[in-house]
Formats: sequence, structure tokens, C-alpha cells
Amino acid sequence: MNKIEKVYFDHNATTRVDDEVLEAMMPYFQNKFGNPSSGHNLGIAGRQAINHAREQVADSIEAQPSQVVFTSGGSEANNLFIQGATGHLKSTRIIVSAIEHPCVLRPAKELAQSTNKECGLRQLIVDRSGRIIMSDVDKALSEYRPNIVSVMLANNETGVIQEVANIAEKSRKLGALIHTDAIQAFGKIPVNFPSLNVHAMTLSSHKIYGPKGAAALIIDKELVLRPQIFGGGHEGGLRSGTENVPAIVGFGKACELSKLRMERTTIHVTRLRTHLEKRLIEMGAIIFGMNATRLPNTCYFALPDIEGETLVIHLERAGFLIASGAACSSAAPGKSHVLDAMGVEPILARCAVRLSLGNSNTLEQINEFISALTCTVKELKRISSVMI
Repeated sequence: MNKIEKVYFDHNATTRVDDEVLEAMMPYFQNKFGNPSSGHNLGIAGRQAINHAREQVADSIEAQPSQVVFTSGGSEANNLFIQGATGHLKSTRIIVSAIEHPCVLRPAKELAQSTNKECGLRQLIVDRSGRIIMSDVDKALSEYRPNIVSVMLANNETGVIQEVANIAEKSRKLGALIHTDAIQAFGKIPVNFPSLNVHAMTLSSHKIYGPKGAAALIIDKELVLRPQIFGGGHEGGLRSGTENVPAIVGFGKACELSKLRMERTTIHVTRLRTHLEKRLIEMGAIIFGMNATRLPNTCYFALPDIEGETLVIHLERAGFLIASGAACSSAAPGKSHVLDAMGVEPILARCAVRLSLGNSNTLEQINEFISALTCTVKELKRISSVMI
């Protein structure tokens, strides 16, 4: 392996922009640079490009173009639902899972602590494999009587897939609005908006080989949200601001390609992960969520007594880029709230690292990674024994 070129195993954090996606975006930086709200030809070209992208996003999840609201990212889309849905309610009772991404947990907690209105928050517990416990869902719905429910489709750290459609059916019977953050699942497993039976769903471009700076909230036609950004009334009045045309165009193209390539990519990364995890288990690794249904590309594991952040640093020196947790939480390093919710002991949770595969990874890279990991672990244990 050429040590100058790093092997990228962090696709749950972000992905390289696909060549075809970049090619589709390029004209809208210079030649077709018009403001899509302008009435002249350059503006009309921009508006048409956005409309086409809206159709591509909708087609990839079996929704209608009118249901797609473009935002600047997944965090904004999740906040638009959480805060937007509560904007028309006098009192709010929110249920989220304990393993949600911070951009769902944080606004839910902020609302619960607000003094402006009556608001409460209930978190759903998960089992040791990271699955939401359905009996706790039944208990929470019955006792708490929520009007807002948000449960992610697949966890960004463990890759564990949740029973969203089942939870949605139970929530709807009580009249609650149900949302799912499908950012990590989208592009890795089939995501069908009608089948999930939710009122709203969040998607993001940069997880599916599209550009950063584009995402979408998919909404049920009957859902009423209070905008969080006011101005010229863009995106059906739900998200004012001049649209990022190149990024939206790239997002649309990435959705189109994802739909075409998903089956092939899933088979490929499943084969790689199966081989990887067999070798990791032989090394004594503990794989989090292994007994649950997971995204095919995600392996979240720990080698006991080997600190995760230290392992990440040493493996980068060896030419491999992996993560010690969720990239979106790197500004506030510390224990994983996901592993904590799963009941993982803090001393083991500190050893956790995440490897997330993409369509360009190879079996040769997996074998080279295992070799580098074996050498690194031996060296770290040798250093530790000398220090003792």
C-alpha cells in the first residue's frame, strides 16, 4: 500500500463527492450562477435546476416533489421539525430515543427546559444491542401521551436499525406527529417515505457522495410547521434564504446515483464487513450492536484496554482514517451517549472506534488494516507494559 495515500474508513462522517455529482454541480458556480428567485433567464435556469433536484430526491424515497423542503444540512432539518412542530402547540410532550443524534436531542432538551410554554421530554431506552425496547415505547406512549415523537432510522455510531414503521403506527394512533432522522440509513438501505408511515423525515447529501451544505426535510402534506428562518418565503415559506443551487443540484444527482447503485454497493460493503469482523473477533474485539440488524457498512468495535482515541491516532500514522466516535460530536469529546444508553461500561466505551465502509474500499484494504491494527496493538501493549 502507498503510505502517502490514506485509506478512508470514515464514510458515516462524510463521503467524497462523486465525479458525476461534481460534474453536475460545476455549471452552477459560474455559467449558470443566477439567483433562482430572479425572473430573467439565468434565474429561471437556477429555479429549474432546483425543481429537477427536488424531483430526484423525491423519486429516491417514493415521495412527491412538493414534500421536499431543502435545508443547509441535517441539523437544520431536524431542528425545523422539532421546533417547527412545537411552534403551533400550547404545550408539548416530546418522546425521542436515548441514542438520537445531538441535533435531535439538544433542541428537544432545550424545549423541555423552556419557561415560555409547558413542555416535557421522555427518552426511550435501548437494550444492550442498541435497539429501542418496544415495551418501553408502549409504556411511554400510554403514560406520557406525546404529541411529538422522533426516532432515528439507523444510528450513526452503531449502525443499528430501528423499528420506525412500527413506532410510527403506534404514535399515529395517539395523534402524535412522528419524525425520523434517516440520514445514516439513506443510501445504505432502501428508504421509502410512505412505508415508514412518518410525518417527516430528514435526509442529507454529504453522506451519499454528494456535497456538504444540502439536506432535506421530507414532510407529510398535512403537516404544519412553524418556520425557523423568516425572510423571502423560500421553500414553500418553510425555509427562507437564497437557495444553494450548486449543492442542491449535487444532492439531487447523488440521490439519483444512490438509487441506481445501492444494491451493488450493499453487497460489496457487506462482504467487506463480514471479513473485517471475523478478523476482529479473532483478535478479541467486542463489536457493539452485533446481534442487531445493522447498516451493512458500519462496524463499531472495541479492543479492551486499548483506548480508542489513541488507536485512531496510531492508525492514521499507519495510513488508515477511522473514527473514535461520531464526527458531529468531536467538538465535545468524551464518552459516547449511545454506548452509555446501551449500558456499556465506561472503561470499555473509551476503547470504542468506528469503521464505516464505502463503495471504493477493497478487500485488500481490509487485510492491510488488520495487519496494521495487529502491529499497532502489539506496540501499544508493549509501551503500556514498559510504563508499568
